[in-house]
Amino acid sequence: MISFLDFEKPIAELEARIAELRATADGSDLDIESEIDKLAKKSAGMLETTYAKLSPWQKTQVARHPQRPHFVDYLRLIFTDFVALAGDRTYGEDAAIIGGLATLDGRKVMVIGHEKGHDTATRIKHNFGMAKPEGYRKAIRLMEMASKFGLPVVTLVDTAGAFPGVEAEERGQSEAIARSTEACLALGVPMVAVIVGEGGSGGAVAIAAANTVLMLEHSVYSVISPEGASSILWRTPDKAADAATAMKVTAQDLLGLKVIDGIVPEPIGGAHRDPTATARALADAVGRELDALGRLSGADLIRQREERFLAIGSL
Repeated sequence: MISFLDFEKPIAELEARIAELRATADGSDLDIESEIDKLAKKSAGMLETTYAKLSPWQKTQVARHPQRPHFVDYLRLIFTDFVALAGDRTYGEDAAIIGGLATLDGRKVMVIGHEKGHDTATRIKHNFGMAKPEGYRKAIRLMEMASKFGLPVVTLVDTAGAFPGVEAEERGQSEAIARSTEACLALGVPMVAVIVGEGGSGGAVAIAAANTVLMLEHSVYSVISPEGASSILWRTPDKAADAATAMKVTAQDLLGLKVIDGIVPEPIGGAHRDPTATARALADAVGRELDALGRLSGADLIRQREERFLAIGSL
């Protein structure tokens, strides 16, 4: 069952009506298939129209949808031969960031990403995708291993931000984020990052300073959450929708600003309505970028990455 967002209420009501009619038709002599088909077409049309004109705040809601595919879903759908590599060799293991060796359509890669979890137990286990310093130090270790063995790096970003707790600060959160970002920029192998849900602050950039940065169509990427920005600017989180618009958090805005390099289309109604199709589109897009970057030398990859980030914000 799909969970409907607030702005999808008219669609939810229509889908409920369709389900009611189907239940009525079961086991009866009534022929109401034509009516059901008519309502189903109307529902599909409403869904397409709604998603064609989503506001930045509505896109933020879609990016946070509880049924949106997460890292473990993409591992299952498009990566094979995955071998998890755990621990930062300094403090311990952080389940908010998962990484390891894998195969993507015949290409051997190092894949790293945030995992938010799907239910209460897994969300607690993965700390809602908010990594601690050991998570970023693990990412550094895996990126350096990939560089040593000539493996491309693929990262899937989905976090509200790095964990802000006292224990994270005690263990050097800002230093870990900075060094992870530095490790991305210094890689001598191709690196492709995809924002698959939320890309929040330095917690996202730490594994997204790549040669190519892509975003799923209804993902968001920003230095702070709309609620956080609203609280700072207007002293209330109630202006989150205004903040989302002002911050240009959507993939479409960020492509225009040259913060990202491409947009991966989602099925009508968002990635959660067809995770398999979304994963296939993501795999194809990442594969094309890896093939193009694979023609560059290590020195050229580092130079291209440096020039790409220095050019952001320039006229």
